[in-house]
Amino acid sequence: HVRTDAIYGEAANDFEAYWADAAGNLDWITPWKTVLDWTPPHAKWFLGGQLNVSANCVDRHVRGANRNKAAIIWEGEPDSANKPGEERVITYQQLHREVCRFANVLKRNGLKKGDRAIIYLPMVPEAAIAMLACVRIGAVHSVVFGGFSAQSVADRIFDCQAKLVITSDGGFRRGSVVQLKKNVDDALTIKDAQGNLLAKTIEKVIVLRRAGNEIHIEESRDVWWHRELEYVSADCPAEKM
Repeated sequence: HVRTDAIYGEAANDFEAYWADAAGNLDWITPWKTVLDWTPPHAKWFLGGQLNVSANCVDRHVRGANRNKAAIIWEGEPDSANKPGEERVITYQQLHREVCRFANVLKRNGLKKGDRAIIYLPMVPEAAIAMLACVRIGAVHSVVFGGFSAQSVADRIFDCQAKLVITSDGGFRRGSVVQLKKNVDDALTIKDAQGNLLAKTIEKVIVLRRAGNEIHIEESRDVWWHRELEYVSADCPAEKM
């Protein structure tokens, strides 16, 4: 967006007007009343405004010519012989459908506005879909790197008091399978020094089928991503935030 150095002078001259103009390119559910309320060190931007980041990332592109353009271009990890991995191209229209469907899966499994979810997935498009789906319903997501341990997962669940974990049976890394679901299972059994479960707030675990490895499914707690999609529609209005 910075085509010439003049834009820096424009922003410095009246930064509130500059950011108001930039914000005008977004879709607002309710327009803001005040651009900035700044009482150092605290700042509040676009007071009175309501929007949804998921709708701005996806929905506004679906309404125009971008609907059939690529939103995500993904290539999986090379195999052990260094052959190129899988390839997937997801258009904005397809992404909108998958985000809405998974948002409804989250609601079906008890997640609501203000709740927290842990996302512990490999580098697959479903990671972005899960993030956008959380934002769509007003839930807070905490992304945990797939290379982190069960202890790290448990610590992050405890830290944000997460209600749900989104994970995968496994992920591919350097030719081998990373046991992500096993790490989650272990995380849910870890206790603190006083003998209290760190992850006692977790009610549901949603599992993406990725590596096809054998995993344990805990009845009433664990559900498969692909099976849950069978019970939901692709209609999910974005929450006002």
